[in-house]
Amino acid sequence: MRNDDDPRVALARATAAGRAGAIWDFIRSFAEDWARPLAPEDGCPEGELRERADRLGLALPAAVHEAYALFGRRDDLVRVQDRLLRPAQWEYDPETEVLIVRVENQYAVEWGVSLAGHGDPSDPPVFFRATDEETWLPFLDRFSLACAEMVLSESLFAPGAALDNRPLDPVTTARVAELCTPLPLPGYPVWAVPEGEPVRWFHRDGVLLRADGSDWLWARGRDAAALAAARADLPGEWLLEGVH
Repeated sequence: MRNDDDPRVALARATAAGRAGAIWDFIRSFAEDWARPLAPEDGCPEGELRERADRLGLALPAAVHEAYALFGRRDDLVRVQDRLLRPAQWEYDPETEVLIVRVENQYAVEWGVSLAGHGDPSDPPVFFRATDEETWLPFLDRFSLACAEMVLSESLFAPGAALDNRPLDPVTTARVAELCTPLPLPGYPVWAVPEGEPVRWFHRDGVLLRADGSDWLWARGRDAAALAAARADLPGEWLLEGVH
């Protein structure tokens, strides 16, 4: 993706490969092009990961270990709006065999990695639930894919970036589909309306767009000019237009 503001190529390669390592390559590229490059100090030390896993009595899946070792301390990638938990904050639900690793910014929802043997044990599926509910619901079928989703979503709230959001309506939904190219990321539930239409990602001319079902649209531009062009192509009630 370097020297190209379109994340589709790297993400398509990553999702097609079916390997966690390919997703880490995408995240490295995304960080370099949309934030700042990853550095060795951005990862959690081996001892920190091992100590917490041992304390919980768990064998940490390879993908969880690799993700935290690569970018577990990069708050701008994983803790802007919702929060990837630090190892010391991990919680384990022994009844459902889920390791809780991420929470919504007001702790309305939590995401966890299944350790119950579903899917690939090295890169297991991720589930979510409202914090006042007991039942876990499917989110994405690989932890590495959930990390790609997390990094993309947190970029929509990056301080100082070119950002905006607005309600969706049928006309705008159709226009997004017409003018923008879908990102090759599987659809996944809007946590607030899990039975509704899924989240879908798009890209066009230096702008990332996330459609939360049929209700809301989020935008992140590479710069203010790219975002302004997206607003012009998708006219409507952009909430931050004109706000400085």
